[in-house]
Amino acid sequence: MRLRIQVSAVFAVLILTLADSGLAWDDAIPKETRELLKTFHEEFVAITPGQGMFPASFVMGTVGGPFTEQPAQAKTLPGPFSMAKYEVPQNLWQAVMGSNPSKWKGPRNSVEMFNWNEAQDFCTKVTALLRQAELIGEDEQIRIPTEVEWEYCCRAGTTTPYSFGESATKPGDIGNKASVLDEFGWHTGNAAGNDPPVGAKKPNAWGLFDMHGYLREFVSDEWRETYSAPAPGAEGQGRAVRRVVRSGSWKDRYECLRSAYREPIDAEARDDAVGLRCVLARTPGK
Repeated sequence: MRLRIQVSAVFAVLILTLADSGLAWDDAIPKETRELLKTFHEEFVAITPGQGMFPASFVMGTVGGPFTEQPAQAKTLPGPFSMAKYEVPQNLWQAVMGSNPSKWKGPRNSVEMFNWNEAQDFCTKVTALLRQAELIGEDEQIRIPTEVEWEYCCRAGTTTPYSFGESATKPGDIGNKASVLDEFGWHTGNAAGNDPPVGAKKPNAWGLFDMHGYLREFVSDEWRETYSAPAPGAEGQGRAVRRVVRSGSWKDRYECLRSAYREPIDAEARDDAVGLRCVLARTPGK
């Protein structure tokens, strides 16, 4: 009888604990998932345009550069937000989505082999879980960054082709070798695949890792050939909208890892050199 009463008391305490946290019994988040969510939340970097060494405005694109990076134009960030320090790792994606699509397996390797629509789905689901775990408020959300947000964060207050300076190479570098870039990013000259964990290289001035290389990163914008061209929308019946990826990857030469480099990708395409970095921001209208 005493054992039965003790068990009932423990069960009652557990129910009260769940009730206090706002979670129903069936909605309890597994401990491992909760820890991953906590780590994910803690790894966001506050982006504060107009404060300290970082101006509120910057020149997006490249003056006299490639056609797709023109016309270079001034952009002003409307207010603060937070950017993930790292690309989404595979262990978090697995916990949120229930599977790991990646070709290059590793719990803290960046997740790859998912498409833009699945990236959107991840953001929706991880937002719900973070709210459920009371790590973010109902007026906050996780989303894919815009192109303007991404380039602003990559440049980190600089106007040079790379956030670390004018050139990726040193005198004497030949072929795919890029001695300066090697300290900051994975590219075809120093990587054999998506093998390393996130954050193995140096960060930029914001403290953001792998902004140059490792994986190309989805942004929310539809692809436009130039910044002055209108977004095309769906490109014919049955074809997916094209989106934008930024940063270059381990498959790309160093020229493709510049802060302004951009290229199109089909929204349904999956690639082992394309990943996702998230933004934490206020929900529009709240």
